[in-house]
Amino acid sequence: MTFLNDMLPETAEAFGQMRNSIFKDSFLDVKTKELIAIASSVLMRCQFCVDAHSQRAIAAGATKEEIAEAISVAMFIAAGSQIGWTNIYTENIYDRIFSKKDEKEAAKEDICGCGCGCKD
Repeated sequence: MTFLNDMLPETAEAFGQMRNSIFKDSFLDVKTKELIAIASSVLMRCQFCVDAHSQRAIAAGATKEEIAEAISVAMFIAAGSQIGWTNIYTENIYDRIFSKKDEKEAAKEDICGCGCGCKD
């Protein structure tokens, strides 16, 4: 965080204070919090974060198996979200796509329903 330290030292300090206030034993122990951080880091696709939180989880007593399970939870959430996002409309988007009678009819409709005029 050298850039943030140099440019916005108060913000960098606040970030560090937030980290310190979260990553301590409380209702959840540090190991559990680091495992959550690993899963979150996978979902955010932050390789640096996965590495840092994995090392911290190991230091807090996590095993390779526990880290692997945390990653598998992230994988499950990511996979499930790809199914669930298709239901953001009043009907499943795949039902909507495949119920089109013909190409001309589909081209006339506003697929997303938001008024943006998209036609795909």
